[in-house]
Parts: sequence; C-alpha cells; structure tokens
Amino acid sequence: MNKSILVLGTRGIPELLGGVESHCQSLYPLLVEKYGLDITVTARKPYVSYNESVYKGVKLKALPALTHKSLEAPVHSFLAALYAIKTSADIVHIHAIGPGLVTPLLRLFGKKVVFTHHSQNYDHQKWGKLAKFILRLGEKFAMTFASEVIVISDFMQDLMREKYDRDDCHLIFNGVNPPQLPERDKIDEYLSKHGLQEKDYIVAVGRFSQEKGLDVLLDAYKRSGINKKLVLVGDNDHPTDYSEALKADARNTEGVVLTGFLSGDELQSIFSQADTFVLPSFSEGLPIALLEAMSFSLPVIVSDIPANKAVHLPDSCYFPCGDSQRLAEMLRALVGQQPVSYDEYLKRYDWDLIAQQTYQVYRLAAGQKQCSPIR
Repeated sequence: MNKSILVLGTRGIPELLGGVESHCQSLYPLLVEKYGLDITVTARKPYVSYNESVYKGVKLKALPALTHKSLEAPVHSFLAALYAIKTSADIVHIHAIGPGLVTPLLRLFGKKVVFTHHSQNYDHQKWGKLAKFILRLGEKFAMTFASEVIVISDFMQDLMREKYDRDDCHLIFNGVNPPQLPERDKIDEYLSKHGLQEKDYIVAVGRFSQEKGLDVLLDAYKRSGINKKLVLVGDNDHPTDYSEALKADARNTEGVVLTGFLSGDELQSIFSQADTFVLPSFSEGLPIALLEAMSFSLPVIVSDIPANKAVHLPDSCYFPCGDSQRLAEMLRALVGQQPVSYDEYLKRYDWDLIAQQTYQVYRLAAGQKQCSPIR
C-alpha cells in the first residue's frame, strides 16, 4: 500500500506516560517494519524535546499546543489536521475522542480518516461542562464521519453500535510487549533509588487524575494495615487540586512511595519486582498498565468497571469500583500470592497481530482489499 499516514491525538512518542502514547509507540514502528508504510506521528511541543525526529522508522513532527487541559487536544488536533492537509497525507489516523472534532474538516478536504476510540473521556471526573461537551461532540463527529472506526474492547464495540448504529467498527485490542528486563544489578539500582526491595511493595501506575481512582487506593492502603509499601508510579501533566492533594496525602502516609513518571528499564524493573498490581480506575479504555502487569505474572486487583471486566479475569480479581473498604479487605487477603500465568489471556493482545489488523483497516480505508506483509 503506497499511502502516507499521519497520526494525531497523542502527546507524542517515545517514552511519554499514557495509554494512547504507549499504544502508538508500540504500533507504528511495527507497521513501518512489517509493511513499509510512510507514517508521521504528530506530537505536542510542550511534551517533547524535538521539532522533527525519527523513532524506529516512524517520522515525528512536533506542533504547537496550548497547555490548557480543556483546549489542548482540540487546538493541537486542528493544527495537526491543517498539517495533514498541507502535506497531502492520504490517511489520517485519529486517536481519542477530543481530537475527533477535526474529522469533518479532514473529510471535507478529501482525506480518508481512521479513528480509534480508546475511552469515553467525558466520563472522567476532572472535566467541566464545556470540556465534556467538546468530548461528546468529538465522539459524535468521529463516529459519524470517519472512513473506518477501530474500537479496543468488545464493550466499546457494543456501545458504539447502540449509540451510533455503526455496525462496521473493527475490534482491535490494545497490546502488550513481552518484558525486556535490564541486568539484575540495574534492577537493584532502580529499586534502591526508591527505597524498595523485591516483593515488598504493591504498585499502581497511572496519571494522577480523578478517573484513575488513586485516592481510593490510598485510602484502602491506610485501612488495610498490610506490611507492604505502596508505590504510586505517575503524576499529572499539569498540577491540579486533585493531583496536589493526592501527593500531599501520599507523602504524609507511612509506606507510600511516589516515583513520578517512569519509563523504559526503570518502569520495567519496578513492575517486575512488585508483589501485586492494583488498578482502581473509574474509567478506562483497555488499560495497557494492566496488560503490562499481567505480562510480568503479577497478581492483580482491579475495579469492576466494564473496560476492566472486558479482560475477563477471574471474579476474585475485581472489587466494586470506588469501594475502598472492600479494596482494603482484598489487599489484606491477596498480597503475598505466587506469580500468576496469564498466557491464555495475553494471546489476543499481541502487537504483531494488532499491527496486521490495523494494516487491514488502512487497506479498507484506501479502497483496497487484499494485503500481504513485507517480509
């Protein structure tokens, strides 16, 4: 397929925390390697150090962005759409519903648009009325006007069929890479940096925003009285009342470790030596952090929201969303378990398969049917 593809909707790659960012970092180099595609990923200047760069064959282009939580994604997406029009990209791949606002503009200029619906972001507690209106409008525009739509869970596929009568959504899961650990001495160095020891801590990974439910986990940890540390990996892109209050509470709680944003070997090391992984979210798409924890065979405790239930873990892994008392009981009961094999679960979250499925969608968007990978 001799088409150029421009990607918008991500803060940038590589090594930026976020589900969409992790998704793009894993997917696009594979599409370049296996299918020889010409792919440019647009990034937001406040988050990356480059203007133009290349990552594993993927072209990177940083464009201006406002550092305003409600307007950042829409404004940057508008600039990225103009860049796509200017550079004559054949297919534009939009990630997330906020950037979906520009779908009609791109279609007006004759672009084929592939849209990936990651999450119903308007359900996130951090957004005000204006932001929620923009996000709902972005979802509507993308679902109405996109040439092809990808959803990342069967739950989302059913919901989009019900809301928009769109029966042609392609179900393509998020993926997870096999663990790639550094040498043991490097792992020990990272653990020492944060005052940790092997299997003496539980870990949660995510942005410090309300929908991630980390305040629920912190409350549950204080209730539990367990003899393990709690490691919170992450922060927020912009300080908020919630993120600052969460960090202040964490600093005043014995046994809690704040690492800030981590990536690469350091994040892999912290994952690999944890006792248990907890995901207390109120809203998710298909959580890559959960898949990563499963790839390390960590016992997991997750909230019972539809996106997490879509992973189809045993019922014993789920707690009622927002219920810190029940989460505390599960922490007391479940920490110290043996590693768990998730091999059967992880088969459908293979990035090679996901790249193949995404390439097929590009072929459909371009009006082509047959495909064969470049060997």
